[in-house]
Amino acid sequence: MGRFDDERREMIALLRDRGITDERLLQAMGKIERHLFVSEPFVNRSYDDTALPIAKQQTISQPYTVAFMTEHLAAKSDAKVLEIGTGSGYQAAILAEIGCKVFTIERHVDLLLQARKMFERLGYRIGSKAGDGTIGWSEFAPYDGIIVTAAAPEVPDPLLKQLADGGRLVIPVGDMDMQDLVVVTRTGETYSRREMKGFKFVPLIGKKGWNGQ
Repeated sequence: MGRFDDERREMIALLRDRGITDERLLQAMGKIERHLFVSEPFVNRSYDDTALPIAKQQTISQPYTVAFMTEHLAAKSDAKVLEIGTGSGYQAAILAEIGCKVFTIERHVDLLLQARKMFERLGYRIGSKAGDGTIGWSEFAPYDGIIVTAAAPEVPDPLLKQLADGGRLVIPVGDMDMQDLVVVTRTGETYSRREMKGFKFVPLIGKKGWNGQ
């Protein structure tokens, strides 16, 4: 038995209690060792249902938020998914584990290189690059799903354009203090939108996001 097996099982039980029902997703989160993605001072808190700091003033999202966003993305096993904000790489690994073809963008090169090492170590084939996630990655568009792990002042237009017909975009939108989680579904040239309140993410920096340094 591994060091954190019990904690990981408890995390999955908590996710079930909080209403996560997608069995593929729960299985993936039960398999992937979140502590591998957490920075050293916080490793013992890896399976707490809380966001934790990583390098470059970024965070690894709380497990419930990862599960909630992934469940609302509703990506099929062979879906092509674009993630904006690689961070630790945990969210991308979850998507890869459920069978998605994942592409991920991170503006901090150091974080990206670290995540790439982890993908390689765990055997995930994930397309990744450093760049401005707010303009998407048009080379591989359209995407069946786009998931944004940082908060934007509004939904970036390039991401809507890169969404496949029938695809979903999941993104936190709001001010710096509090955001709504927005789920956009594309049907032809029509975009329908649902919002769920009460989320807090680091800001999405870029041309179509917040201005950064």
